[in-house]
Amino acid sequence: MSTKKIVFAIGGSSGSIYAQRLLTKLATNKENLTIGIIMSDNAVVNWEIEIGTFDKKNWPFTFYDKNDFQAPFASGSAKYEIMIICPSSMGLVGRIANGISDDLITRAADVMLKEKRKLILVPRETPYNLIHLRNMTTLTEAGAIICPACPSFYSRPSTIEALVDTVVDRVLDIAGLKVDTFRWGE
Repeated sequence: MSTKKIVFAIGGSSGSIYAQRLLTKLATNKENLTIGIIMSDNAVVNWEIEIGTFDKKNWPFTFYDKNDFQAPFASGSAKYEIMIICPSSMGLVGRIANGISDDLITRAADVMLKEKRKLILVPRETPYNLIHLRNMTTLTEAGAIICPACPSFYSRPSTIEALVDTVVDRVLDIAGLKVDTFRWGE
C-alpha cells in the first residue's frame, strides 16, 4: 500500500475548530498517511482563544517549526502530494499568491504550486475585498483550490461540529481521502 504524503498548515485566522476537526479526522483516518503539521504563531493564539489550550503532544503527527526550511516538504523532491491550509488568513493567501516564501507555510505552498501538486486553501474571512478576490483568482489560475469555510445546511447539522464537518469533509474529499459523510441524493 502506498503512502500519501500530506502537509497540513494551520494559519492564523479565526476558525480553529476547522483545524481541530481536520486534525481529528486525519488522526482517525485508516489510510496510509504521512502528515506533517505547521502552525503559524497566530494559529496557536487563536486556538487558545477559541478552543482552549493547544498541546501538540495530543496529536499523533510530526510538527514542524514555521521557520524550519529543512522540513522535507520544503523541497519538491520529498514528493508530498497534498497541502491543506486551514484556516487560511487573507494575509497568508496574499503572500502565497505573490510568491513570498518567508516561512515554511508559504515555502511549502510555493513547492506545491511549482510541482503542480494539490494545494487546498480554506479561507475563513468575510467579506472579501477586491484584493482578496484577485489573490484567490491568482492562486486558482496557478492551480490551487480555494475551498472557503462556508458550511452547508442540507444535511441538517444539529451540532457545531456537524456544521463544521460540512466544510472539513469537503476538504477531505478534495484531498482524495476517504470520508464517511452526507452525500447529496444518497
